[in-house]
Amino acid sequence: MFSESYGLGNQTGITEFILLGLSNNPQIQDFLLFVFMIIFLVTILGNIAIILVISSEHHLQMPMFLLLRYLAFVDICYISVTVPKMLANFLTKQKTISWEGCISQIFFLLQIACTESFILSAMGYDRYVAICDPLKYSRYLTREMCNKMVGTAWLLGFFFSIVNVLPLLNLHFCNNNIIRHYTCEIPSLLTLSCTDTLTNYIILLISVLAVSLSSFLIILISYIYIISTILKINSAESRQKAFSTCSSHLIVVCLCYFSGIICYMKPSPKSLMDLDNILSIQYSVLTPMLNPIIYSLKNKEILSGAEKLFRNHRPNV
Repeated sequence: MFSESYGLGNQTGITEFILLGLSNNPQIQDFLLFVFMIIFLVTILGNIAIILVISSEHHLQMPMFLLLRYLAFVDICYISVTVPKMLANFLTKQKTISWEGCISQIFFLLQIACTESFILSAMGYDRYVAICDPLKYSRYLTREMCNKMVGTAWLLGFFFSIVNVLPLLNLHFCNNNIIRHYTCEIPSLLTLSCTDTLTNYIILLISVLAVSLSSFLIILISYIYIISTILKINSAESRQKAFSTCSSHLIVVCLCYFSGIICYMKPSPKSLMDLDNILSIQYSVLTPMLNPIIYSLKNKEILSGAEKLFRNHRPNV
């Protein structure tokens, strides 16, 4: 488990970490294996279904649904970073992850989380234009503009990830390689270092605040204008339809933002470890599964498209 040197330099003699996971009880582990396998399959199939429905229906080729398709792809990437390794660890006694694997998990988790935040912001802006300035919707929200917003989200996610991951390569790990978590995340990793991690915490704090506040402010300002516009609508039926259009997006925003921010911004990474695991599962495992369900139940176009896709591909008996 230990070696004299390591490929990334002499910053650590530890070549792998032990992930304690969610439980050491074999029976509970078997149950969790079954539960998370079902969650993983439902998430992958649900989000693939969203992508197929939007791609196959001509009338869904508008920014609102294109952004939802991108969100579905991001959710597939999100759950694929952590759950396969978790499932593999349920099946073995050596619940380890290599240094490279740990850094890779952190990199992709940060990039995808940041990308999803800004895609949700783009979806908020889309709703703002559609409700507050519908006559200019086709001019402002083109397919090209949609692709640019998503490309910018991925680029910002890359920089956010790089800024936080590069300082990790300078950390020293003396003799503790036990991560009290089911996956590698920066707070869990920093507690193991035997060198000063103040700079890492400062970078993490500033970058998380910058990403979360900037993306959330876009959503907040958009919805201030949206709600103001909706309240001026005379027809109760029209108001209800407008609120229904936005409700699924607001639910997903709450699921993503609040649990993630609490997990990364809580006072001490050594405290409330059970809460940390629960919050992490909520925003990195459950949210990607719930997103397609929430949007399907709240959106008649997605539901009708899914029914049509199912009918067209149903085998004849």
